Amino acid sequence: MRTSATSTESLCFHCGNEIAGELHIHDDKHFCCAGCKGVYQILSQNNLCNYYNYNKTPGQTKDVTEQHFEFLNEPKIFAQLVDYTDQNITLITFYIPAIHCSSCLWLLEHLHKLNQGVLQSRVDFLKKQVAVTFDHNKTSLKELVEVLSSIGYEPLISLQDVVKEKKDSVNRDLIKKIAVAGFCMGNVMLFSFPEYLGLSSFERQFQSLFGWLNLTFAVVVTFYCSRDFFISAWGSLKNRIINLDTPLAIIVAVLFIRSAFEIITGTGAGFTDTLSGLVFLLLMGRWVKQRTYQHISFNRDYRSYFPVAVTVLKDGEEKPTPIGDLNIGDRILIRNNEIIPADSILMKGEGYFDFSFVTGESQPVSKVLGEIIYAGGRQIGEALEMEIVKPVSQSYLTRLWNNETFRTDVSKIRNFNDTIAQYFSAVVLIVAFAAAASWWTLGDTKKAWDAFSAVLIVACPCVLALSTPLTLSTVLGIFDKNGFYLKNTDVVEQLARIDTVVFDKTGTITCPNVVNLTFTGRLSLQEEMLVASAARNSSHPLSREIVKWLGIKEVFPVSVYRETAGKGLVSVIENHEVRLGSRSFIAPGLQGADSSSSVHINIDGQYKGFFNVRQQWRTELKELIARLKSNYRMHLISGDTATEKKSLEEIFPSYVPMLFKQSPHDKLNYIRKLQNNDYKVMMLGDGLNDAGALKQSDLGVAVTDNINNFTPGCDAILQGEELGKIPQFIRQAKNAVDVIKWSFMIATVYNLIGVYFAVQGQLSPLTAAVLMPVSTITIITFTNIANRYFARKNRLR
Repeated sequence: MRTSATSTESLCFHCGNEIAGELHIHDDKHFCCAGCKGVYQILSQNNLCNYYNYNKTPGQTKDVTEQHFEFLNEPKIFAQLVDYTDQNITLITFYIPAIHCSSCLWLLEHLHKLNQGVLQSRVDFLKKQVAVTFDHNKTSLKELVEVLSSIGYEPLISLQDVVKEKKDSVNRDLIKKIAVAGFCMGNVMLFSFPEYLGLSSFERQFQSLFGWLNLTFAVVVTFYCSRDFFISAWGSLKNRIINLDTPLAIIVAVLFIRSAFEIITGTGAGFTDTLSGLVFLLLMGRWVKQRTYQHISFNRDYRSYFPVAVTVLKDGEEKPTPIGDLNIGDRILIRNNEIIPADSILMKGEGYFDFSFVTGESQPVSKVLGEIIYAGGRQIGEALEMEIVKPVSQSYLTRLWNNETFRTDVSKIRNFNDTIAQYFSAVVLIVAFAAAASWWTLGDTKKAWDAFSAVLIVACPCVLALSTPLTLSTVLGIFDKNGFYLKNTDVVEQLARIDTVVFDKTGTITCPNVVNLTFTGRLSLQEEMLVASAARNSSHPLSREIVKWLGIKEVFPVSVYRETAGKGLVSVIENHEVRLGSRSFIAPGLQGADSSSSVHINIDGQYKGFFNVRQQWRTELKELIARLKSNYRMHLISGDTATEKKSLEEIFPSYVPMLFKQSPHDKLNYIRKLQNNDYKVMMLGDGLNDAGALKQSDLGVAVTDNINNFTPGCDAILQGEELGKIPQFIRQAKNAVDVIKWSFMIATVYNLIGVYFAVQGQLSPLTAAVLMPVSTITIITFTNIANRYFARKNRLR
């Protein structure tokens, strides 16, 4: 039995991958495949080889597959995709997942050298987008996309690009308010300098003017920039609760009223500087809390998975048709690697479908004429003709996504601010009113007013309003560097409360596109060359793995080749008949169950053995389970069969429940059952069949080896190679919540001391206004240093 064969002769000049199969040479440079070699030739012919000077091996492996972009010539699709068009010029923005380095940026901004119709191209590196302006009289949209595809930067064009409902993740109204508040704060500080430094006799004549100017800015800050605080406070009071915005709104109102009173009556300079600075910082805290990753989508739906159009057969002609225009009874053509857009009946050809993303089943499924094929499957092999039996809106995939049971109303875990705010705010208000009432009954209205203002200012909850989002945002940055992307800052607190981890199997704890291949039997060197020569002509992924495993550099020419999807292939090479495929196709008399994970070999009528394929577990999986088992409950639920159960039992403890052949509804109900037992559940999944469970769980994490690939809606996205860091992420989240609590305790001690003097009338509002930002800055500094310390302790970058 042989278990490995790898060539390390050289690395590909274009993509840097190890050349394990046939060696391709051009200009004395080595390439791993014809695709990489083809990209180099295109760049070389157009004098664009500077692409390789900015970064070593900047390209990505490019499969040589037949591309079909005819649908881009359809006027209706063209109009839906472009941003602007007139008689000559068209502007369109493409999303290109392959963008990853400065070489990509340089090449994409020199598209005009590859196509004369391109007038300008600009890259947004963070969003992985390129905006192209082109003359549609010289080049078509189809030709433009073909150029991008030929150099390895094929745009990702999905149905969601047509149905443009993408919400801008940036709150532009909030940014405007921050800008206005900052402008007002700067000017108020400028006009307040004479007050800070002491007024000369000359400056004293401008005192009234500066005061009125400051009051004007205070009006803008209070009634425009602070509007959201008042709306939120009023809404909470109407619902008979007190949130964190309630005392903030009261403080803003008190500062404004006192400032207006003092400036109008000429009895003082007011607190316009404190007011404008406080509002500016609070708005910055809100912006930090709302900040997320603009280049990552956490709320994708089935339209991100669907193609824009499909080929419809009508009157003997092939016509690209938008997905939304498909009707029941339409005959469609599905080519190799294309997705079934709607539930259909197979009318011509032999289907071999990959449903792993929809059902979790790891092995492709064979279908015969007359069978119904559900939407979402991906055809592997020959082109098929199918007849639509349900419209796209009612197909299995669409109903799976839109199912009402997935619209969970279970609220996520309440964060610390929401929990403490109602008590904190109520106590501050009670103390402030009590202090004012006490001095009022003693007949000292000035001290009553001063005590009320000082208590509210010195006990301002801005520590919570600022330190919490800044602390959690720091954690987001730490996670970002380690390949863990959270939807927002609230998810950090959700992560800290997790006590149960539920794993999906296929794609989550397995390595995609990596297989553990073994051969049972015996092959001579010549027979290995014959098998490699036959397998390299197949589009099936297992055939490519066999070629890689054999490591044969020189292959024989193939004189006859015939492949039957779902069964195998027959070829004639050097007068030898070589057959590769399933047991029933190659050796029907052989005893044992036919497995789609085995490839049997027959050469010249003699059975030679079989390749067996097992899924490869992620390298860090064993260590991860060992670290989780002492503190967390674990479960495994999979839509796949139980063929790998024995292997999993060697990794997971014996008490971990393992459920197989689970439907999407089964997974969702399992999560609900755990939550009904008061467990806080984190679900790790990767496919559409996990969508309901990810939404239902307290924290849904989509595991992917490429964050730009399609992932179901979730709270976080984790790069597959960082799966082993989950315990560290949870510890860091717990540490962050502890830091927030310590900050609150420190602030509470400070507030108690300040309030002690404020209620006695010994702390002026001006002194309180100075102490408030000082304490806030101190707490923010503490939280940042503490988070960095815990990141190093948890061995996170």
